[in-house]
Amino acid sequence: MEDSQLLRYSRHILLPQIDIQGQETLLRSCVLIIGAGGLGSPAAMYLAASGIGKLTICDNDTVDLTNLQRQIIHSTDSVGTPKTHSAKKTLAGINPEVNVVTLTEYVNDNKLLQLVAEADVVIDASDNFTTRHNVNKVCAIQKKPLVSGAVVRFDGQITVFDLRHNNSPCYHCLFPIEGDNEDMHCAAMGVFSPLVGIIGCIQAAETLKILLGIGKTLNGRLILLDGLTMKWRSIRLNKDSSCRVCGTPASAATKTD
Repeated sequence: MEDSQLLRYSRHILLPQIDIQGQETLLRSCVLIIGAGGLGSPAAMYLAASGIGKLTICDNDTVDLTNLQRQIIHSTDSVGTPKTHSAKKTLAGINPEVNVVTLTEYVNDNKLLQLVAEADVVIDASDNFTTRHNVNKVCAIQKKPLVSGAVVRFDGQITVFDLRHNNSPCYHCLFPIEGDNEDMHCAAMGVFSPLVGIIGCIQAAETLKILLGIGKTLNGRLILLDGLTMKWRSIRLNKDSSCRVCGTPASAATKTD
C-alpha cells in the first residue's frame, strides 16, 4: 500500500477489525452493483470512498430530473445522460483509484453469469421483481453473497442472502416468483428521499463486512424500517425446502424482537 493510500484509508486502518490487511483486502475486491438509482447511489459512493478495487455498475436508464430528489450520485448537469456515465464521473471525483466499470444495458442471463462470477459481492439496487429474481438465481448458481434492499413510500427493507452457505435462504424463499408480488415503482407510489440513503448505506456496510469477514451480517435476517416512526423490525428468515432456486432445509419466516 502506498503512502497516499495509508493516509486516505487511515480511519479504516485505525480500526483493529480492518487494519492494513483488511484495507488491502478491500483494494483487491470486486463488487457488482445492479442499479445506479436511489439505493445504488449511496452504496456505490461509500464503497468507492472505502477503496473497493473494482466496482461494476449496471443500469440501462438515463438521468431524469425526477431522479435528483433522491439519486445523489447524479447532478442537474447529468440530466439526459446515461446513469452509468454520471455515476462513473461522480465516483472518479470521490476516489480516482477505484476501477469503475459500467454497463449501460440490460444484461442478459449469460452476461449476468459472467459478471456475478467475477464479483466477490453483488448488490441488488434494482427496482423490479424480474431483475431481483434474475440476479438471485445467478447468485445462487455462482454461490455469491447478495445484498438486497428496497424502498417505497416511507418503508425500507434490507437483508443479505449469503449463498456461499448451503443453509442460507435466497430472495425466492422470501418472495416466490409465483407469489402475489407486485412492483411498486417510485413514479407511481412516491418515495421519501432520505430513506434510500439509509438503506443504501446499510447495503454498503453489509458489503464491507462480508468482504472483510467481520461482525455479523444480515444473512437470515430481514430488517424493516418505517421511516415515519423510525421503528425497526427484524424478521428471521429460514430456507424454504420447496424453493425451486436454492431449496434445502425446511423454513418459515418468524418475527423476532
